[in-house]
Amino acid sequence: MIDNIGIKISELFRINILEYLKNISTSPLQTIAFIFDILIVVFLVSKFVQAVKGTRAWQLLKGIILLICLTALSSILGLNILNFILTSFMTYGVIFLIIVFQPELRRGLEQLGTNKLTKFFGMDKDIIIKAKEDIYKIVIAVSELAKSKTGALIVIERDIKIKDIIDTGIIIDGEISPQLLVNIFLPNTPLHDGAVIISNNKLAAAACILPLASDKDIAKELGTRHRAAIGISKETDALAIVVSEETGKVSVARDGILIADLREDALKKILIKNVVTSRFGDINEQKKIKVRKMKSKITDKVETENKDEE
Repeated sequence: MIDNIGIKISELFRINILEYLKNISTSPLQTIAFIFDILIVVFLVSKFVQAVKGTRAWQLLKGIILLICLTALSSILGLNILNFILTSFMTYGVIFLIIVFQPELRRGLEQLGTNKLTKFFGMDKDIIIKAKEDIYKIVIAVSELAKSKTGALIVIERDIKIKDIIDTGIIIDGEISPQLLVNIFLPNTPLHDGAVIISNNKLAAAACILPLASDKDIAKELGTRHRAAIGISKETDALAIVVSEETGKVSVARDGILIADLREDALKKILIKNVVTSRFGDINEQKKIKVRKMKSKITDKVETENKDEE
């Protein structure tokens, strides 16, 4: 019975494909739809591969692809016995896959309509909300480092890219978390010496080497970390957060100026103002202006129509 169903499905598939190709050759709209269809399939396949890569499902997927290739090859070379065995196995393969992938299929169906599905399609949280969350995480980490008087240097990239600085350190390219930031700067760990670079809402690299400020008017009591923070903030528009190893005080370097002895709330305000508001404030303002213009046009149109009626 299952063999008959498989044969009917394959025949139906061949008929639909042939009719589909004929329609494409006669209609430009069908050609556009065909291209769009192919792009969607390629996108879904690539996302599926990314989702299963590195899991046990990836190993099974490679085995299935190998079986399909062997089945096609046996048919081309005329290896009838091998082709019969492989074809029979492939016929019952759907049931086998459902049994093997039962946990993954259930989990995937449970995620339909949830936030995890939006992540699958690359539609992550709003970038402004994500930037604020990252700032809160950085502030938590800095507060913990300040309490334990653990020296730290964190640079937040803004409009001017600092890939050359990132390349001097150890690439991490991980999600920002307070625990990770604190662990990086623990004394006698491989990455504690140098700066951490935050780029594109990612912890890009650690143990990075920054240019030192050489100005004579910089206070002599400032250590290497503070000089490096001032140096990078003078050469770029990046913000540099410093935690003093001697006093545990927190400072921020911006445009070559060091703002010293900051509390947690003050640090948070400075970072939000310079990282979030400065980048996205203009965009929000432009949206508000557009909305006002649209409202004004609608109002003018209504007033003109009322005058014509009078």
